[in-house]
Amino acid sequence: MCAEISKMVFATRYHLSYRFISNWRYINNMPVISKAITLYLLLAPLLSLCAETKMCSYSTYAWNVNTKSVTNYHRVSHRYSELQAFERDKITACSVCEEDQRELVLRGVKPFKVCKKMYRKIESALINAMDSGKKIETVVGYRVGLTRGKVDSMGNRTAFSHHSFGIAIDINSAYNGLYDKCLKFTPACRLRKGGRWVKGYPMSLTPSDIIVKNLKGIGLKWGGEIKGWQKDFMHFSPDGY
Repeated sequence: MCAEISKMVFATRYHLSYRFISNWRYINNMPVISKAITLYLLLAPLLSLCAETKMCSYSTYAWNVNTKSVTNYHRVSHRYSELQAFERDKITACSVCEEDQRELVLRGVKPFKVCKKMYRKIESALINAMDSGKKIETVVGYRVGLTRGKVDSMGNRTAFSHHSFGIAIDINSAYNGLYDKCLKFTPACRLRKGGRWVKGYPMSLTPSDIIVKNLKGIGLKWGGEIKGWQKDFMHFSPDGY
């Protein structure tokens, strides 16, 4: 209902724009303009009401650094107007709300969600890679959890991950693992999550891979190139972490 009202308000604004009012056909047809103004005045308050009643919902958890496990699973639901700063990414403005995510469907891949503001770019980058012959088996996108930031008195992380905002994706994790103790990749790096990255294997991502190139082309960074003691070969996000 709110989406339809929004479309009607936009259409009415469009017809009342300078482009149309300046056209003599519309100036000489004042009843049409009068009706459009009346319709806009009626719909605008309804659009404001929709904004006030829009909800933000998501399920989340926290990572505990002491037990090395997830804890505090719970469901959150509140008015969208009550969204807190920590629930929205500062750079992309994508939020943790399910309502701000959109499902992306690729052939042969289990559907996943990403922030609707990034949906088209990610979809285009991955479809182009697949059309070029690249095989994609799995993608993980939107997944809310407090896995970053400072630790509270209970040992729980207090900041949302990039996945929580729908701005990070993990691709073909079975062949592109997350490693630590890995300043530079060598056989001594320790695999923490996913499958082993094997140099030269077609499913293991490299800087020259079309998936990496395409996603970097839309502004994402690859976890296989991040600085520090971790290498996350499956991962793509605005900063690579």
